[in-house]
Amino acid sequence: MLVLVIVATAFIRQPPPHKLTYLQLVIPKGWPRPTINIFANNPLTEEGFQLGRKLFYDARLSRDSNFSCAGCHQQFAAFATYDHDFSHGYNNSFTTRNAPGLFNLAWQKELHWDGGVNHIEVQPLSPLTAENEMATTLADVLKKLKRDTSYIRLFKIAFADGSINSQHLLKALAQFTGSIQSYNSRYDKVKRGEDTFTVSEAEGYKVFSARCNSCHTEPLFTDNSFRNNGLFLNKKLMDKGRMGITGNPIDSLKFKVPSLRNIPLTFPYMHDGRLINISKVIDHYRNGIDTAQPTLDPLLKKRLVISNQEKVDLMSFLLTLKDDVLTHDPRLKQPD
Repeated sequence: MLVLVIVATAFIRQPPPHKLTYLQLVIPKGWPRPTINIFANNPLTEEGFQLGRKLFYDARLSRDSNFSCAGCHQQFAAFATYDHDFSHGYNNSFTTRNAPGLFNLAWQKELHWDGGVNHIEVQPLSPLTAENEMATTLADVLKKLKRDTSYIRLFKIAFADGSINSQHLLKALAQFTGSIQSYNSRYDKVKRGEDTFTVSEAEGYKVFSARCNSCHTEPLFTDNSFRNNGLFLNKKLMDKGRMGITGNPIDSLKFKVPSLRNIPLTFPYMHDGRLINISKVIDHYRNGIDTAQPTLDPLLKKRLVISNQEKVDLMSFLLTLKDDVLTHDPRLKQPD
């Protein structure tokens, strides 16, 4: 009898090992390594990336199946909202901040304009559940996904136990958004010796290096700090930025320094989208700063001295930060 048992178990089909195609985040030459590893507990895989991509473009993640993540973060706009100060949300509502471009997130320790989110896996919870954005619940999203045979298959491929749960949902989205990178603009090609600046662009780069680089530090074109750049308080929104998170008055009107990468595509500008074009942004720093604000960044106390010719050249340089590889990358587009 013992022999029969042994023989029988030998023919039981064992499940195949769960095979994944592991990927590596690109660290462009000359770039600093990210201070944290956003994939430390969520290994980046092709299978997780593809699941995250499908989720990112799926409007069923909103209450009325009208709004996807991509609705506010459009690839052709460097994953920002093109030409809108605020984005449309559920029930004809609007967001209260301008949607930032989603790229190079691996180099960001805090997310959102006020730094209220400290990990990429947590970030989707805010837009998913906000009443003026996607206005849903995780339970409702998961219910929809569990009824879809394609998601049942993709979750099984991407995660060992195949469970369609909130943890796997958020990890898959993080794998996709964390993989969106921008490092192939004309500026980057010049830095790599593959292209050259025009005379105006080269002069504009000098202006940038002297006037702007302290906060918009290369190569990320942000130092990821929170600063008050002298904008007058928007009386309609009463948004005081970082102070809403820390509760500390010293953080009043401080917002995250945005990356200038892809700036030609991410207009309008500032946390509330109040400045429609690059020209108006430069003019703000030349003569629009409210110097009476007690939390104003010390670097801006005397505003920025930029002549009209320097302004023209600076605008020429900023146009070189547009990354057409990012905006046309087929791996990042909506899946068929």
